[in-house]
Amino acid sequence: MRLFLGGLVHETSSFSPLPTSVQSFRDGVLIRRGEVGALQRIAAQPNLTGVIAAAARQGDTLLPGLYAQAQPSGPLSRADYELLRDELLDDLRAALSLGPVDAVVLELHGAMLADGHPDCEGDLLTRVRALVGPRVALGALLDLHCNLSPAMVESGAALVACKEYPHVDYAARGEELHAMLCAMARGELALQAHWRRVPLLGIFGTTQAPMRDFVCQLQASEQTVPGVVSVSALHGFPWSDTPHTSAAMLVLAQATPAAAQAAQQLLGELADTFYGLRERAAANRQPLGAALDAAQHAMQQAGGRPVVLADTADNPGGGAAGDSTFVLRELLRRGQRDVALGMIWDPQAVAIAMSAGVGARLPLRIGGKVGPTSGDPVDLDVEVLACRSDACQRSLTPGGRDPLGAAVAVRAHGIDLVLNSTRQQVFSPECFTELGIDPTAKRLVVVKSTQHFRSGFDAMAAAVIYADSPGSLQADIGALPFKHLPRPVWPLD
Repeated sequence: MRLFLGGLVHETSSFSPLPTSVQSFRDGVLIRRGEVGALQRIAAQPNLTGVIAAAARQGDTLLPGLYAQAQPSGPLSRADYELLRDELLDDLRAALSLGPVDAVVLELHGAMLADGHPDCEGDLLTRVRALVGPRVALGALLDLHCNLSPAMVESGAALVACKEYPHVDYAARGEELHAMLCAMARGELALQAHWRRVPLLGIFGTTQAPMRDFVCQLQASEQTVPGVVSVSALHGFPWSDTPHTSAAMLVLAQATPAAAQAAQQLLGELADTFYGLRERAAANRQPLGAALDAAQHAMQQAGGRPVVLADTADNPGGGAAGDSTFVLRELLRRGQRDVALGMIWDPQAVAIAMSAGVGARLPLRIGGKVGPTSGDPVDLDVEVLACRSDACQRSLTPGGRDPLGAAVAVRAHGIDLVLNSTRQQVFSPECFTELGIDPTAKRLVVVKSTQHFRSGFDAMAAAVIYADSPGSLQADIGALPFKHLPRPVWPLD
């Protein structure tokens, strides 16, 4: 095939204190079609590894377009979104002018927002479909925290979301999407999408029952229900205020009456099952004090292994700043020692500590810089343990590496802190070990992440505890000033 490849990836929090601009994508990943090595850089993006591997086996010709990805944050301006969107569309026009395009693959998120565009993915896919016409195979890889919209489905794109949270299965989903597009391009497969809103919002990890069993049910249905090709459970993104913010079920089936009937029946069964799991599947996020009490109890029974506590409300992976101090301040108040805590996003503190150098002892003001949801800064006398400009952590996709930017490790009152300058959540223990901190030797490890950390930390953890500390991603979404959220929706109603 001649396969056009691009991406516009952003998980937008309506309540994030941080704005998003084109510069946010430059700070993340911004690959332009005309740049030297553009295709190689796009092909190296972790979430596209499955598509790239399948395309290589088949001998496809890859046609690069804009690939842009930024850390989760607030809505884009209309001008910045339309600038990126139109550049991607222009790249597609350029590819079409050079010859036929058999298929288009886009990596998207499914919860991207801009001023005047409450459904960026629906807008983009509609315009792509208008460019390529009804016969070209069009597909998109989505995050399962997608807020599925009618426009996305009506574009006729084959929409495939990852099934796992943590999102460790993008490679497999990319392989599946490529196989579908091949069959569609050859005229061997015509797909029809069936979907249903599931009126719930929440955080549902898939590493444990009951969601683990639900994922297995999705996978089994793809193999056993006649005519069904793909099943995606969209969890929705709770901190996105749009008319289509919600969980949803999506079934792609062959475009035949028999397959449509089977898909509709399956859709109803899975939607009912998903809704029925809502109470048991939602993460048990405890108020900070109760979470630390639970952590203290778990440490007494840990048998030398660390207890991992997730600071879920300050997860940069959901749009939070990553510089809140609520957990740190409470640990200090309690006199808790033998702790590793990371990562606090504080470029200013990093620069000061790096200037002082390893071994220096100095007063340092840490965190609490972005706004009220960050808490107040904490002033500590610290020892600088390590300074790195090249530290990375392992990402969710095998082989992927995420730079931390300039980063330091400092120690104060028995707490080892990792401060970094590239805002991102904790994925793996490397964010500690690359700075000389051994998390397995600590009694308590605090990570600023909601769920993705589990792929890297479960093997070492004696227990995992979710803290609902104050912050941009607080669990009580009913306290957020929604204006467009469709009702009724659990847990608000």
